[in-house]
Amino acid sequence: MSGHNKFSKIKHIKAKNDAQKSKLYGKLVRLITVEAKKAGGNVSSPGLAAAIDKARKENMPNDTIERAISKASDASADMETVTYEAYGPGGAAILMSALTDNRNRTLQELKAILSRHDIALASPGSASWAFEKGADGTMAPVSTIPLDDADIEKLTALVEAIEEQDDIQDVLTNAE
Repeated sequence: MSGHNKFSKIKHIKAKNDAQKSKLYGKLVRLITVEAKKAGGNVSSPGLAAAIDKARKENMPNDTIERAISKASDASADMETVTYEAYGPGGAAILMSALTDNRNRTLQELKAILSRHDIALASPGSASWAFEKGADGTMAPVSTIPLDDADIEKLTALVEAIEEQDDIQDVLTNAE
């Protein structure tokens, strides 16, 4: 019974956890880099302070946070925030915000994910009407759409696939 020892079990669990943590840290580093670039490296600015707090809540090491801030001074890493819109199963509006250094690459990767789920991108502004920006800056649905069980499963699979993409920071839907 080779391969059935305690170390093998731990190794596989650790590999899975490390992959999830790495993906999360990558997104947080991008967020910190953009906020540091906006703030000019000023750690006391509200946007950068919020991004650092978010990273600390996820137990990101301080040296990783500091490297992300110093990376913002590098002119070659020009990150920008882009919002994409689509309509998912059952007519649910989907709003996807991405943080990317290459708009064309992110757009093509997102189009590929959506096409695998038989969805197409909507034109800018066509799905954003279903969301409003709150006082704290977060987006929330204005109205919700009821979906049946089959559409909920399809939408869940679509959202999970979109969130797997490295550049995507947030995915919002107006489904109940």
